[in-house]
Amino acid sequence: MEKRTFLAKGKRGVVYTDFRKGRKIAIKTANPASKAIGRIKNEAHHLKILNRYGIGPKLISYDKNELKTEFIEGDFILDFMEKNNKKEVKKIIKNVFDQVYALDGLGIDKEEMHRPLKHIIITRQNKPVLIDFERCHASKKPKNVTQWCQFLMSRQKQLSEEGIRINKSEIISLAKRYKKKPTKAGLNAIIRAIK
Repeated sequence: MEKRTFLAKGKRGVVYTDFRKGRKIAIKTANPASKAIGRIKNEAHHLKILNRYGIGPKLISYDKNELKTEFIEGDFILDFMEKNNKKEVKKIIKNVFDQVYALDGLGIDKEEMHRPLKHIIITRQNKPVLIDFERCHASKKPKNVTQWCQFLMSRQKQLSEEGIRINKSEIISLAKRYKKKPTKAGLNAIIRAIK
């Protein structure tokens, strides 16, 4: 028997938690106030693909009205950055780069990676999990890596307090080069520029 607990409300969805076979799950339903159509189906479609690459929370089930996934326990990205040391934060930054690079390679634009405040949860095992794929769409020129660069540059002050140096002009130049030719070498050059 379900005993849902309200967790959060966004522009397009309402999220609840519940337990299934002793494990906590997240349930997303469409926000009745939203005019967006087919968001649940869209998120399920993309999670099915991305789960094969170890990206996103595991999809459990869905229908046109709701989506069930594993519940990701942990800290949002900024909270994690505040609580952890340079080594741990850099490890997370690189891991997110690897995931957004995979998204670029799949031709999937997640959107909102320039402001992923509630789109990245760091688990207790120090693994960043990207969540909220309802706005995902196919794109010939996905912007996931470049948007993640934008976010990191916008957090330059906070990162410098952790001892992480970001040379904005260098990152901008490398991101532009990556945008023209998205390669692993281009990605690695961006990662190396974050010291």
